[in-house]
Amino acid sequence: MSSQQTEEFKVSGEDLLKKVKQLIREGNVRRITIKSKTGKTIIVIPLSVGVVGTVLAPALAAVGAVAALVADCTIAVERDV
Repeated sequence: MSSQQTEEFKVSGEDLLKKVKQLIREGNVRRITIKSKTGKTIIVIPLSVGVVGTVLAPALAAVGAVAALVADCTIAVERDV
């Protein structure tokens, strides 16, 4: 049985997509939630084992669109530990 750990990163809109891609490559990420500066949830990306490539393309496109709209945001990451 695995437990989960949550981390938060504050990033600028221009660094958002790069950070999300980095987190996905790390592999132990369960879910990524992007929140506005005020704490409102903008997008939630669930990542299950084996989700790669073309399945992630629409989610990454959405992250790119969010990055264009926000100046600063928070990425909440749930990891399996």
